[in-house]
Amino acid sequence: MRVLLSTYGSRGDVEPMAGLAAALQAIGAEAVVSAPADPEFCRLLDRAGVRLAPAFMPVRAWIDLARRSGWKLPRAAAEMVAAQHEALAAAAEGCDAVVATGLFPSTAAAQAVAETRGIPYVHTSYCPIILPSPHHPPLEYPGHPHPPGVTDHVALWDANDRAMDALFGEAVNNHRAAVGLAVADHVRDYVFTDRPWLACDPVLGPWRPTGMTDAVQTGAWILPDDRPLPAGLEAFLAAGEPPVYVGFGSMAMAGAKDAASVAIEAVRAQGRRIVLARGWADLALIDEGTDAFAVGDVNQQALFPRVAAVVHHGGAGTTTTAARAGAPQVIVPQIADQPYWAGRVADLGVGVAHAGPVPTVESLSAGLETVLRAETRVRSAAVAGLIRGDGAARAARELVETIGRACGR
Repeated sequence: MRVLLSTYGSRGDVEPMAGLAAALQAIGAEAVVSAPADPEFCRLLDRAGVRLAPAFMPVRAWIDLARRSGWKLPRAAAEMVAAQHEALAAAAEGCDAVVATGLFPSTAAAQAVAETRGIPYVHTSYCPIILPSPHHPPLEYPGHPHPPGVTDHVALWDANDRAMDALFGEAVNNHRAAVGLAVADHVRDYVFTDRPWLACDPVLGPWRPTGMTDAVQTGAWILPDDRPLPAGLEAFLAAGEPPVYVGFGSMAMAGAKDAASVAIEAVRAQGRRIVLARGWADLALIDEGTDAFAVGDVNQQALFPRVAAVVHHGGAGTTTTAARAGAPQVIVPQIADQPYWAGRVADLGVGVAHAGPVPTVESLSAGLETVLRAETRVRSAAVAGLIRGDGAARAARELVETIGRACGR
């Protein structure tokens, strides 16, 4: 049995797929991951022992191309869906199913490939608010804000349906027609399907049943990481009290160019040391003080249990890793689902949701003061015991059963 796992986006889109691929291989299935061939993703999949079938273009190259070309979203979608379909059609050779997540045009291409091959297709989201539900509003798309004065969630999802047709409908349906498939009336619902999977932890991101979407919540897909911490970092950790980790992952932090200096000053104001992750924003130390240490890609699963708090952007993966480690969190959300995760850590009492994407020394200091309290640490430790670690294994078993039913096994 061979399964194609397709994703296109940042590391937060790729690493869970690597986790599912490893879980599939652990039960005897073959997994192929189609993802952007950026060097960091290649290293990640190599570490997971998973074969990479490169997507149509590395994601950083795509971001640069789209920016230089000045494409609006409908044009960018048309370019992506056609190019990604070509890459996925080759990657799907000999596969028995396709699982897809990531940017919408990429998932639309994956759905079309599965349909042309007559094999099962599973759409996956990593956050509940991506999927239609009367219990939460949809995200807004550029140029398509929520209708003024409308607060009813169902009405907002109807508007979201129209917005996604306006942004992606022509690109998706032109491509479907080009490969001999029928036109889809509502591209969002067609690509998401009536039974999508939700790969996030049910404590951190609970799904409330609804007739709008029959989602299957599997739990978060976590790739185990047994890499040792760098020797220099180990020495730094051993030299004093637990530091505060600061990192914004794949966020460029364009609106907060002084994020590193702000974070360092705020952490120092609390009398704490700092571990600064460079990330896509290329954060750097501001001086040669011995109370700060900069890292690149590092094993967060090993590091977070040894820090006093985690300051981050609110990606689903980082939020889950910090929660499993029992590390209090300050989330400075930037885009998409990140405000949701910020709100969830605040609701659970394991962290603080920063107001807005641009931290100041004062605002970050206030958040740190809260999460560094003993009661937040105690609450974070309690919640850590509730976070599941078997989501990828559960999903792998469900997928094998789904394929078996489709094939009459």
